[in-house]
Amino acid sequence: MNTTKLLTVTVPCYNSEAFMDHCLDTLLTGGDRVEIIIIDDGSKDRTGEIADRYAAEHPDIVRVIHQENGGHGEGINQGVRHATGRYFKVVDSDDWVDPASFKRVLDKLESLERIGGVDLMICNYVYTYQDGRPNQVITYANVFPEGRIIGWGDTRHFAINQYLTLHSAIYNTQVIRDSAIDLPKHTFFEDNLFIYAPLRLTKTLCYLDENLYQYLIGREGQSVSDASMKKNYKHQILVATRIFDAANVSAIKRYNPKLGRYMHHEVTMMLAMAAAFARINGSEQAERDVKEMWDHIKNSGPYGRRLRYASLAGAASIPGKLGRKGCVTGFRLAHKIVGFN
Repeated sequence: MNTTKLLTVTVPCYNSEAFMDHCLDTLLTGGDRVEIIIIDDGSKDRTGEIADRYAAEHPDIVRVIHQENGGHGEGINQGVRHATGRYFKVVDSDDWVDPASFKRVLDKLESLERIGGVDLMICNYVYTYQDGRPNQVITYANVFPEGRIIGWGDTRHFAINQYLTLHSAIYNTQVIRDSAIDLPKHTFFEDNLFIYAPLRLTKTLCYLDENLYQYLIGREGQSVSDASMKKNYKHQILVATRIFDAANVSAIKRYNPKLGRYMHHEVTMMLAMAAAFARINGSEQAERDVKEMWDHIKNSGPYGRRLRYASLAGAASIPGKLGRKGCVTGFRLAHKIVGFN
């Protein structure tokens, strides 16, 4: 197999037989510039068989790793460990890429490599709803100048509901490895940690106004479903706490103010989401878990205390029935307005 690939795409799969073909077929349009690593995460259906068939049919492009079930995060970990591409992207098995945009993104990455490359490429992504609602494009044209290499100092403000995601980011593989990220096993929402942890190491960026990633919303069993948020709120608390611990945001603000401001925005949002998920759960144990999260953060120092008492995340954690009601109502309103799931 060619070991000088431009882009590694990791596709974590668990019981994905019903939808993985569409995902893989769109990725194969990238041709020999792309390495596709399919992670069969202990599937009980024909996922492993389908993956092996793709590898047999496309031996210079597709590789398969069969592993005991470790969850989505361990699938990403395995992809990073085995990647040979200069750049790295995750595409979930029920999602796909737009072939025309994919070609233009690969062409741009190739041209960037001729002048030294970048640490992070950002593209748009598209919410595609199963319930018939119109697709919604999530764009970053208001934040990044398009098509050229920039630093964080060249960026504009993110909107309050705007942040980088698994769907929008293509990292330089070495940046991910240098961040020493190791995602927790059997944990939902861990993709937020995957995107956040390497940010402190990013110096060069490039944004393409391409609607690359097609993000399916509404499939039964998705980790972003309301039932999953209620059931798995502890996972969001774990991930939000790991995000808080991943970087010294106060220090980053001093030497790279705009990057530090964005990372503060991300920490605040993840902590607010953790509080919202717990309060959707509604149990007394969930309230205790939120308090324990904040005790850890407050004990870290002045920055943690500012987050608790002077941020959106802190407001989402006001104790008592009224505080819980305000948090859940605010989350539901944001869900309705922004359209995330």
